[in-house]
Amino acid sequence: MEHLFRYAEKLSDMTLSEKEKEMISSAFKPKKLRKRQYFLQEGDVCKFVGFIIKGATRMYSVDQKGNEHILRFSIEEWWVGDSESYTDLVPSKYNIDAVEDTEMLVTTFALMQPLMAEIPAIAKMIRTMDQRSYIASQRRMHASITMTAEERYDDFYGSYPQLLQRFPQGMIASYLGISPETLSRIRKNAGVKP
Repeated sequence: MEHLFRYAEKLSDMTLSEKEKEMISSAFKPKKLRKRQYFLQEGDVCKFVGFIIKGATRMYSVDQKGNEHILRFSIEEWWVGDSESYTDLVPSKYNIDAVEDTEMLVTTFALMQPLMAEIPAIAKMIRTMDQRSYIASQRRMHASITMTAEERYDDFYGSYPQLLQRFPQGMIASYLGISPETLSRIRKNAGVKP
């Protein structure tokens, strides 16, 4: 739970009281996923969001031809879940699974609401996360419609270098919307070993 407390304090720039920490602790439960185990499957309602303590996940959809399209990666101190499904209780269009053995803290929408209402640090943390998520989505959309494959790779490398070590090249290619062969060529031209 200490990881989550530190994260909330860092993002909110506030200190949590012992009472607030107890409230947070009672709203979250530990959950472990084995590598390749699902956190969420397409068609299910996302009933939980998770804060990753250790490990890595990916969020993706599968098209009619069976091709995976990765929307998001998550690692330590990142959140995992389908916001639309979680908030509106509609079936998810996405799958989320563990790329590594993963440990997280999970909570429900109903349990999160009192925390946001009664703990200023949690409310500010959520606002900060929402702002960052919106900016990241906007940047990703801009990249996908205006940048070349090389520019998208450079942008990804500049923004998330740690992810290149954690996720297979095929998954990174899917996230960037390019073929694994194109990614190999880009990396070779950049002097990076495939």
